[in-house]
This record gives sequence, C-alpha cells and structure tokens, in this order.
Amino acid sequence: PRPLQRSHLQGHLPWPGPCHRRLSVDNAVVAADDGCDGGHAAVCTGAQAAVGRRLRPPRPRVPSPPLPPAPAPSPPRQAPPPHALSGRAARAKPARARQLNTHNPGADASLCGMAATGASGTNAVRYGAMRPNVLNLRVVLPDGRLLHTAGPGRHPRKRAAGYDLTSLFVGSEGTLGFLTQATLRLHPLPEASAVTIASFPSVGAAVACTVQVLQAAVPVARIEFLDEVMADACSRFSEMELPVAATLLLELHGSQRSLAEQQQQTEEIVHQNGGSSVAWAEGQEERERLWSMRHNAWYAALALRPGCQGYSTDVCVPISRLPDVVVETKQDLQASNITGPMVGHVGDGNFHCILVFNSQDPEEAQRIHAFTERLGRRALAAGGTCTGEHGVGLGKRALLQEELGPEGLDTLRSIKAALDPHNLMNPGKVL
Repeated sequence: PRPLQRSHLQGHLPWPGPCHRRLSVDNAVVAADDGCDGGHAAVCTGAQAAVGRRLRPPRPRVPSPPLPPAPAPSPPRQAPPPHALSGRAARAKPARARQLNTHNPGADASLCGMAATGASGTNAVRYGAMRPNVLNLRVVLPDGRLLHTAGPGRHPRKRAAGYDLTSLFVGSEGTLGFLTQATLRLHPLPEASAVTIASFPSVGAAVACTVQVLQAAVPVARIEFLDEVMADACSRFSEMELPVAATLLLELHGSQRSLAEQQQQTEEIVHQNGGSSVAWAEGQEERERLWSMRHNAWYAALALRPGCQGYSTDVCVPISRLPDVVVETKQDLQASNITGPMVGHVGDGNFHCILVFNSQDPEEAQRIHAFTERLGRRALAAGGTCTGEHGVGLGKRALLQEELGPEGLDTLRSIKAALDPHNLMNPGKVL
C-alpha cells in the first residue's frame, strides 16, 4: 500500500500546516477535532490530523444531502431550510436552528466524529443513534484511496447490495480510515412537543416507569434518567428547585391531537409507579430550560467535588433487564463509597456513571477502575454491551474480548489488518 501523503487528503480534510512529510509505517495518525471525547480520544504517539469544520446546508427538495465532517464555526451561517435534521442536527425555526451549530448534546460535536464514534444521545429512543441515520460515508483509507461506502453519490434508505461498509466504519473509532463526509437521513420536525419532569421514590421505580412507557408503545422522543445524586447536583448547578429524588425527563413529539392522548397515558404510568404529579412544559423557552439542566450534568457532577477529576463510563442493556442493572449499580456505588451520580438515555437501555474522584489518590483511583470493570461485566451478564456510546478506546479492550469472544475479536483483527496492515490509524484503540 502507498503511504499516506498530504496530496491524498487535500480537498478532503485540512492537513496540519507543518506536517508536509510522507507518513511511513512508523508514523501513526489520529484524526482529531474540537469535540473529541470518549475512550477513542486518548492520543498515542504519532501525527495528528486536524479535521476541519465545514458544513453544506441541505439542498431544497433533496432529502439526504452529504454533509462534511463538522458544523461551521463562527460567524454563524444562515438558518437551514425546514427539512432540517431532527434531534442532534438542524431545526427549521430560526430560534431552534442554533442546534445545527451546537449539536445536542455536545456543543462541539462534529458530524463525522459522531459517525466515527457511533454516537448517540437523548433523541435516540425516537430517531435512532448515529448508525441508522448514516446513509453513506466518504472515507480516506490508510493507503490513500478514497472510498464511498455506499457508492459515489448514492443515498438509498435501504440496500441489499454487498457488505454493509457504511455500518463497518460507523463506530470504528478512527481505526480504519478518516471519515471526511457523511450523508445523513433527515427526519421531519414534529408539529408539537411537550416536556415534563417526574420524581420517584427510588431509582427502581423510575426505571420501571421507563420500561412500562416503552411497553405501552408511547412514542416518546426522549426519556432521561437522573438518580437522586444527579438530580440534586443538576438542580443546584442550574439553580432550579427539584426534589432530591430519582427523576425522569420525558419529551413527547406528535400532532396537537395525538400529544394530548400521549400525555394522559404517560401520566397514568408515572402515577402507577409512585411518580410525582406531572406538569407539562409546551413552550419552547421552558422546554429548553429543562433540557439545559440535563445537558449540564457533567459540570454539575464535577461541582460535587471541586478540584477533583471526572471520569464517565457507560453500558447498555436490554430494556427488560434495565431496572435490575441500574439498582445493582446504585448499590455498588454506595458500597464502594464512590461519588458517581447516574444519568442515562434509559429509553434505549443506556446509562452513564460520572465518577468524580481524586486522581492523586491511588487507592481511590483503583476503586474507580474496579467499579468500571464490575459495571461492564454486569452489563455483559445481563445480555448487554460494555459500552453503548463512549466506545472501547483503550480502557475497554479486555471487556470487548469478553463480549465478542475469540472468534469475534479475530474477525475484527482480520478487518483491521486488511484495511490498515501497518496499523497507522489510531493505533492501540479497540484492539
């Protein structure tokens, strides 16, 4: 294979100014952007390619335009047309169109970065995570060739032609090539939406309510869980008055008529599980205020122990096993004397623990490490995965081996060797 050269990537991503030399088999390459997060982002030795920030607005009457790696920086662009992405991308109304430039939930997330990490978030329960919303990718392979995973210019909603190369690269964590353009599925904006917060007597009751809402086929758009530690931290950080209790934030999308029925059904299920009385926020400003509290969860958690370090880990389990796993994890945190508020996109079985600890205390750091190992294995024992969003990176390679088994891991190694025989791309991650 040809070593990567600057000319191979010109027009696809900006090459770092001083790095004009050829990349040999001794030079590892890591794609990086402002919004890097998760296990894949830890940098080993080697060159770093800074992926630029460009965005093509959707073309009129074209449902799935290709979008380059990342949203545009300031100065702000003109608001996109009404067929914008729902959830983490653009909204049609000018006040909501800011989400095109500040992704939900990550303010600095990039489109191709989200694809490379298989990102997900609060809207995934209704609109899916990143993987089902990517129709085509443009990838610079380690040998310099340019690959369109679904063929140049193609964006069918489904295909049965050959192997699914698009899904292969989504979630590859930068280990197989540079993702330089993504063609995405677009979702129409809902006619109406409403948000509510409900408090529960225990984490088990809150998660059981989630399961029942989903089993009742309520078309919930977002359903977020906060344990009592996180609810208290978010309340104080955002200067809102919330009960110190396990909490659910729910958002419904639909028509005005259907929304009323969904609200009534949701309220009944909340009350059946001991939840507090439900008041719905339908105005845009109030909805944004409630979700802003949730999106500040990371900073709220860090404020619990000023001067300490935060480490976030996640797992994902089948919905039917979610209540048991969440309750067991809560008990583990308490028994281990760990400051670890819990928050999660529980609508798809995914939750996080934000572990706040003193990195200068070896004993505490060891307790954090042991807890993350137990959490990952708890999820695997429940038929889930060691990570639903954050990725494998360096820290969960052993858990990945347990999850896939030797045959699965050997298959991943074969794919890596075929595409990147010199191990140039984000070496040491995943495998």
